Amino acid sequence: MSFEIWLAFVTASLVLCFTPGPTVFLVVGQALTHGKRSVMALAAGAIVGDIILMASSFMGLGLLLSISSTMFNLIKFIGAAYLIYMGIKAFRTNSLSKSRTAKIAQKESSFIIFRDALIVTALNPKGILFFMAFLPLFINTAEPVFPQMVVLAVSFLVVSLLSVSFYALLSGYLRGYIAKPSVQNGFNKVGGSLLVGAGVITASMQNG
Repeated sequence: MSFEIWLAFVTASLVLCFTPGPTVFLVVGQALTHGKRSVMALAAGAIVGDIILMASSFMGLGLLLSISSTMFNLIKFIGAAYLIYMGIKAFRTNSLSKSRTAKIAQKESSFIIFRDALIVTALNPKGILFFMAFLPLFINTAEPVFPQMVVLAVSFLVVSLLSVSFYALLSGYLRGYIAKPSVQNGFNKVGGSLLVGAGVITASMQNG
């Protein structure tokens, strides 16, 4: 693989990862709700979700989804329903005013944030189709394929990590900058609304 082809792939990945979509809306919504401490959990969940997506695509699940509209719609609506559920939950969450209560809930919340990011990323059928259709364009079949797939996969994961970290840190900073519970409750409402909106967008996706 030439450097020019790799650079073109990274550039395209940057555009795709930084363009708002279900995962970006999830990251922004969760970071607005939980603050900067959610960054690590969000990043880890999104990366694991991306790995699952790529592995599933390489094993042919993307082809199956492109053929079966029923399975595509099933996965799509499960992901959309989960986003909407999290949005409603965040919308109804009140800001924690006692630091002791926040510390008790921190470990549990980090796991839940990780789990939510993983599920939303892994249940994105468009992501599977993207890996199936997009990656082959940058692979030179005249050279060993597996090493090229590894390079492209690792490159995409790095770009995805940068995107998730950027949106999470920015949103977490905005929330943490104003400590008033009433204002943080407002951020929870905004974050919840973004998650619900991401669910609606996901539900409206068309196969192909």
